[in-house]
Amino acid sequence: MISEAYSPQTRNTKTVKLQADLVVVGGGLSGVCAAITAARSGLKVVLIQDRPVLGGNASSEVRLWSLGATSHMGNNNRWSREGGLINEILLDNLKRNKEGNPLLFDTVLLEKVYEENNITLLLNTAVYEVEKGKDDLVKNVTAFCSQNSTTYIASAPLFCDASGDGIVAFMAGASFRMGAETKEEFDEGFAPNIEDYGNLLGHSLYFYTKDVGKPISYTPPSFAIKNAEELPRIKNFQLGDHGCKLWWVEHGGRLDTVHQSEDIKFELWKVVYGIWDYVKNSGKFPEAANLTLEWVGTIPGKRESRRFEGDFMLTQKDIVEQRDYYDAVSFGGWAMDLHPADGIYSEHNSCTQWHGKGVYSIPYRCYYSKNIENLFLAGRIISASHVAFGSSRVMLTCAHGAQAVGQAAVLCKEEGLLPKDIASKEHIAKLQLALNRNGQSIPRIALNDTDDLVAKANVEASSSLKFKGFSEADDWHPLKFGLAQMLPLKANETYSFEIEVDASEATSLELQLKSCSTPNHFTPDVVIDKKEVDLQKGKQKITFTTTKTQEQDHYSFFCLMKNEKVKVRLSDERITGLMTVENKINKAVSNYGRQDPPADINVDSFEFWTPERRPKGKNIALQMAKALPIFEPDNIKNGEVRPNANGNTNAWVAEIEDKKPTLHLKWDDKVNIKSIKLFFDCDYDHALETTLMGHPEDVIPFVVDNYTVKDASGKLLKEVKGNYQAINTIELDEAISTDALVFEFSKKERHIPVSLFKISAYN
Repeated sequence: MISEAYSPQTRNTKTVKLQADLVVVGGGLSGVCAAITAARSGLKVVLIQDRPVLGGNASSEVRLWSLGATSHMGNNNRWSREGGLINEILLDNLKRNKEGNPLLFDTVLLEKVYEENNITLLLNTAVYEVEKGKDDLVKNVTAFCSQNSTTYIASAPLFCDASGDGIVAFMAGASFRMGAETKEEFDEGFAPNIEDYGNLLGHSLYFYTKDVGKPISYTPPSFAIKNAEELPRIKNFQLGDHGCKLWWVEHGGRLDTVHQSEDIKFELWKVVYGIWDYVKNSGKFPEAANLTLEWVGTIPGKRESRRFEGDFMLTQKDIVEQRDYYDAVSFGGWAMDLHPADGIYSEHNSCTQWHGKGVYSIPYRCYYSKNIENLFLAGRIISASHVAFGSSRVMLTCAHGAQAVGQAAVLCKEEGLLPKDIASKEHIAKLQLALNRNGQSIPRIALNDTDDLVAKANVEASSSLKFKGFSEADDWHPLKFGLAQMLPLKANETYSFEIEVDASEATSLELQLKSCSTPNHFTPDVVIDKKEVDLQKGKQKITFTTTKTQEQDHYSFFCLMKNEKVKVRLSDERITGLMTVENKINKAVSNYGRQDPPADINVDSFEFWTPERRPKGKNIALQMAKALPIFEPDNIKNGEVRPNANGNTNAWVAEIEDKKPTLHLKWDDKVNIKSIKLFFDCDYDHALETTLMGHPEDVIPFVVDNYTVKDASGKLLKEVKGNYQAINTIELDEAISTDALVFEFSKKERHIPVSLFKISAYN
């Protein structure tokens, strides 16, 4: 029993003081990735989250799918899904939650943090005070947990603000921006007219429905709007849509999205319950008779508030031109995606999206405050203009950059540095190397990993695929859209392609070989050669032999242009680094087959050639006159872990018939090995939305599930079974001295050969 007498003095809540190497404020995907990255390298981390679960907008409280550069597979950013830690999380979620249950995704994130002994996690804990050690240094933050009535004071030499609104950076006095810049400030043609379009993106609130199997009535609350049928965006509603497909239920861009957030939420409640009143009681949706509301969000998904200034500010031209910088540590690829401030009440389109031709780099200098010396920035608050923020704000882009923040904190701790110090060319190379070793895949950054022992090894394979085409299947694809086979082709060479088509009547078919204007993207904006072929009714084989050549090594597109009278024979074979794309429409990301923006906004015009999701998206059963040497075993030594636009698959691929593929790594002299890393093909082109959509498999079919590692004497060093991750790290109990390693892989898919991007070994 506890009993206390009356006290004339006020009582204080319990206070707990925490000391760490890094304090991360904000438990969305960005804060989670920053915290785990730092903790895995030995830093003591305090992770403070003001909600009961992790994930932020991706959590079960909001239920927004997580997306990034792949953009629902609706753009030209091939093999662009974010790598590293966030990819590990996505693959874990796929394994146990391919249907996209947001509650299960909560558990994936909680488990990831729970398993890190170096993380102290504080849920339901809101930061409300910042103490400085001096004007430009944060000393500690004070936060309160409403559930255990405890005040926490967390101190550290380094802080990361991943809070979404930038509560730490704001209270610390860091310079920030809120709202849209003028077109003139950064020469951004897409900068909005503030009076008409508005200054900020609003919040969204979702709902889920459920069929209860019998008619059910609905009486709306008194605060629900009564005129939902007059909402300009109600035309977007389709019965059965729920969750984040209702992203257009948006409000608040004319308000203060920090201090009026609760007002915005209540207005969205009015709208949601009013929409459901319209659905249930207007008589226009009789098929909704058995439906009831199963869930309505209690906190809205917030898009925009403050953006803090770093030593570099990302702008529109960085995205459109895919500019590269010496300190690139992350990348983006979502469209520049702005929303009218009036949201659900706006007469404008629900959003305005303009895509770039490829992924763009994000400099490290965007990820720390230029004023507060020990403060990192992560998530949507990084240093970017309003227009660039329209792309960089999406969750997987934010999480990917946050891994760079976590790794930078490790370097700061190891070398006694502050965040700004890492931006020097000497230190940034160390950061980039550490990130790429963990699968970050920073675009167009060539790094020489001198510690990787595999770079000095001779590599022999039991087989290597000499690609001359795909075998035929009894599967025919109608050319409702243009269809293209993507192939890595060489400069100054001609090629010959043979395919089989089936014409419903005599017609003609246009064939094209397209390539890309620069090695920075996968947008087929250059026609290399073309041919018109006359077809008779029925099945027939046709050949396209090019007479013109491309000027650079590049992924190129063998295109069969649209003709609905024609079908082409497909193959069941799927091979790492090879895929088909179509010149089709994906309205979800404002893809209407091509993009033709107004001339004055300084955005490129181009066609979209995008993939279909498995089980669709099969390769064309084409045959080539000469083999492409694109899958040689030495590819595992080049440091790349996904295909790139300059025409490299970067993969070793065994022959399809090789049922026990083997790689031998041999050194001239013995080497000491303590750790080994393998990088498998997890299909970086497939968007792994975390919620709602669902996926065809729980394991990416290209990933090798079972394999063994042996030394020169044949001693078993490691046997792996049931792998589904892209990166496997093998830590040996003791370092071994050997002049060879042998990797034996099991083939699990009949029509998919074993493949591997990279092996690394370290002492």
